[in-house]
Amino acid sequence: MKKMKLRYAGTCHECGASLSAGTEAVYESKTKSVRCLDCGDRLGELAVPEVESSNGLPLNESGNAGSSARREYERRKAKDEERLRERWGRFGNLAVALSEERQSTKAWERGAVGEERLGARLDSLVEHGIALLHDRRIPGSKANIDHIAVTPDGIWVIDAKRYKGRPELKIEGGLFRPRVEKLLVGRRDCTELVDGVLKQVEVVRNIVPDVPVTGALCFVEADWPLIGAFFSTRGIHVLSPRRLAKKLAGETVGDISVAKVQAVVASRFRPA
Repeated sequence: MKKMKLRYAGTCHECGASLSAGTEAVYESKTKSVRCLDCGDRLGELAVPEVESSNGLPLNESGNAGSSARREYERRKAKDEERLRERWGRFGNLAVALSEERQSTKAWERGAVGEERLGARLDSLVEHGIALLHDRRIPGSKANIDHIAVTPDGIWVIDAKRYKGRPELKIEGGLFRPRVEKLLVGRRDCTELVDGVLKQVEVVRNIVPDVPVTGALCFVEADWPLIGAFFSTRGIHVLSPRRLAKKLAGETVGDISVAKVQAVVASRFRPA
C-alpha cells in the first residue's frame, strides 16, 4: 500500500467516500483498490496523527456541541425570512416580525440547544480523566455523531434528543410471538432512534475494533422519574443526562489510553 495522488476519480473501498482526481489517497496494489487517508491510516496501528482539522484547529480539540444543528437552523431561518420578504415586498420586514417560525425550522434550534446543554454537562467530566468530542462528522456521510466520550473503559457514542414526555420501553410479543422492543417517549414511537445509534456504534467500532464501543440515547428535558431514569434496549442505553454523567464518571478501572484513542477517533471523525 502506498500514498499517492489519484489520476482518476474513485471511491473509498472502506467507507464509500467519493475521491476526486488529484486527491491524496492510499492505493493497494494487491486488490487494485483505493482508500481515503482516514481509512488508510486505520489499517495500521493506532498512532496519534499529527494533522489538523479543516478549520485549522488541532484534531484533539473537543469541538462545539450542537454547532452543525445551529448552523442549519440559522440557514433555514434566513431562507424562510427571505421567502417572506419576496412575497410581501415592502412589507416584508413587518411580515417577518409578525410571523412565527416554521416547526421544521424551530426543531433544529431545539436540537441544537439539547446538544449544547448535554455537551456542557459532559465537559465537566474531564476531571475524571474522560475525553469528549462533540458534533463529529461521519466519514463519507452528511450525518454526524452528537457526542463521543472516551473513558479508560472504552468509547461511548451518544445521541442527544430534546424531547418532551417520559421515555419508556414497551415490550410486545413473548411466548408465541416474536419479542419486539419499542422505545416510546410520551406517546411518540422513537424506536428508529435506537436504529440510528446502532449504526453510529458500528461505524465507530469499525474504526477502532480493539476498543469496546457503547451506544447511548440521552433525552434532555424529558419527564424522567426521580428514581430509575434509565433502561436499555437492544444494547443501547436510554437515560437522562444526570444518569449518563454518573455512568461515565464511574468508568475509571480500564487500561485504555484515553489520549491516544481520542486522537485516533478525532482524526477519523472531523468536526461537523
